[in-house]
This record gives sequence, C-alpha cells and structure tokens, in this order.
Amino acid sequence: MDCVDHNKLWRILKEMGIPDHLICLLRNLYAGQEATVRTGHGTTDWFQIGKGVRQGCVLSPCLFNLHAEYIMRNAGLEETQAGIKIAGRNISNLRYADDTTLMAESEEELKSLLMKVKVESEKVGLKLNIQKTKIMASGPITSWEIDGETVETVSDFIFLGSKITADGDCSHEIKRCLLLGRKVMPNLDSILKSRDITLPTKVRLVKAMVFPVVMYGCESWTVKKAEH
Repeated sequence: MDCVDHNKLWRILKEMGIPDHLICLLRNLYAGQEATVRTGHGTTDWFQIGKGVRQGCVLSPCLFNLHAEYIMRNAGLEETQAGIKIAGRNISNLRYADDTTLMAESEEELKSLLMKVKVESEKVGLKLNIQKTKIMASGPITSWEIDGETVETVSDFIFLGSKITADGDCSHEIKRCLLLGRKVMPNLDSILKSRDITLPTKVRLVKAMVFPVVMYGCESWTVKKAEH
C-alpha cells in the first residue's frame, strides 16, 4: 500500500469512472504531504510524499482496491479461462487488501497468470516482490525463475490466518489451532484459579478468549471421524 504512486492513482480513478469532483477532493487531501525521519543522529530534512495511501484513513483500502482491480482487469483475469472451477464459476484470483492469490489447474496457466499480473503491475509502478511470492501445487512442479530470482515452492502457507496445505488435509490446521488455544490458556490461570470469580464468569471468559482462537476458520474444515 505504500508504493501506490499518487499521479498514477488519479489517472486510474478517472479510467475506472470515478467522478472528477471526487478525484479533485482526493487530490486536495493528498496535496502537500511532507514527512521527516528521526534517526539516532537527529532528524532529516522535510521531504515530499508522492507515494502510498494514508494509513488509518477509511478511504485507503478502497483506493488500493481500485488500484488492484485496475491491474487485474488490464491483465484480463476476469476473461481468462485459467483458474479453478467452483460451482460453475471460474476463480482465477483471490484478493484481500494487498494479499493476492492466483489459482490455476496447471503450471503453465499459473505462470501465465503471474506474468500478466507482473507486467500490468509494473505499468502502474508496482513491482512483484519475488521474496514474498510462494508457489504451492498439489503435484510435482518445476522450479520457477523470474527476473533471475527463484520463486520458492512450499508445501503449506498461512492464508488469511489459516494454514493451507498442498494435500488439502485440514488436520494440520486443526492441530495448529488447538496448540494456539493451549497457549492462550496460561493467560487465564490466575482468573481460573481465583475463588472470587464465579464459574459462569470463568466459562464466559474461556468462550470469549479461547474458543475464537481454536475455532478460527472452522467453517472450512473437512473433519475426519477420528478428529470429532
């Protein structure tokens, strides 16, 4: 989010059909931004800020989403036949803020999607971070190199707080959530051992602090009979 070029953003908003008076309002909001950096040797001179959306501003996620949507549309991801078929729909990408996941049924399709997104991103001043890019496949896959850098292949990764594995087995995620729940319990030791706090209150605290950690994302779990 801190790499969005302001001038390119105004152009994108116009092309996306945002009214001129709203773009003018945003330009005024972002005009004249300055910053200084404090170091161990003092502070730097003030400098102009020409990139990045304002952190903490309620508009920032919307502006970044429009920026990302522009890239995806130009990359042709909505029209492409690549992707995974789910309930009659073709899903080629999942996006949440600046976290983007591309999906395909073959290695060639996935690489094609990635390169399209890379090219369109560079046109608006964004660069693909190879160090943060991971590949996960349900079968064998060859090593990828992009701009001389090798893209890491993983057998699992954390997506929006849940562990996704290449074999689709949810038992790893269930065990991880149980472990995280156990780590929360020691924080409640003094409360659970206190004789001044009623049992119903203790139960409510466990339900409020432990259950959400253990049950996070459970709606998508495929639970085996042994795990019940």
